[in-house]
Amino acid sequence: MSMPFYVSPEQVMKDRADYARKGIARGRSLVALECAEGIVMVAQNQSRTLYKISEVYDRIAFAGVGKYNEFQMLKIGGVRLADMKGFQYSREDVTANSLANAYAQTLGQVFTNEMKPYEVEILVAQVGATPEEPNELFHILYDGTLMDESDYTVLGGDAERIGDALEDTFRPGLSLAEAIQIGAKSLADEGVTLGADQLEVAALERGRPRRAFRRVIGDELLGILS
Repeated sequence: MSMPFYVSPEQVMKDRADYARKGIARGRSLVALECAEGIVMVAQNQSRTLYKISEVYDRIAFAGVGKYNEFQMLKIGGVRLADMKGFQYSREDVTANSLANAYAQTLGQVFTNEMKPYEVEILVAQVGATPEEPNELFHILYDGTLMDESDYTVLGGDAERIGDALEDTFRPGLSLAEAIQIGAKSLADEGVTLGADQLEVAALERGRPRRAFRRVIGDELLGILS
C-alpha cells in the first residue's frame, strides 16, 4: 500500500505566499501620500482606460496592484457593499475601515482555503472631512494582512526601494502638486523620468463637495510634472 502524498501546512502557506509575491512583483508599483488638500495616489500605468485607482464612495478610493482582473473584482465587490450599506443606513456609515476589514477577510479566506491565492495588494483610502479629522490609509496584502498606514504607503514588488525614497523626500504639509512630483519621482528608476503618459494620478480632496475623488490628467498633470 503506497503512502499518501503529504505536504506540511507551513510549506503550503509558504508556497502560496511566494506565488502571490512573484505575481505582484511582475506588475508596477503604486504610492499614496497625504498632502495639505487630502490624499494623492500615483501609479505607473500607461493604459488610458484600465485604471488601477478608482472611486468607491463619497470620500473613499480604492487602488490595486498585481493581477488586474483580480483587484478589479475586489473593487466591484467593495462598490456594491458600500452602496448597499449607504442605502440601508446612511452615507456616513460607509467608512474605509469597514471596507478594509471586509477586504482583509475575503483575501484571508481565499489565501487559506483556495488552491490559488489572489496576486494582489490593495489600498483603501479615506480623506478626512476637515483638516483636523485624520485621513485613513489601509494597505491590505494578498493574505489578508491589514495595515493602517500614515503619511504615505507603497504597494507592489518594488516597495522597499520606493519606501526608502519617500522616507528621504516626504514631509508633512505638502501641496497636491508637490506630492504628485514626489510620488512620480519615487516610482522612477534611478536616472529615469516618468512622463504624464506613463502615470495614473488621482486625488481625494477634502474641499470638494461630497464626492472627493478626482483624476489629475491632461494639461494639469503635464504642468505639475514639468
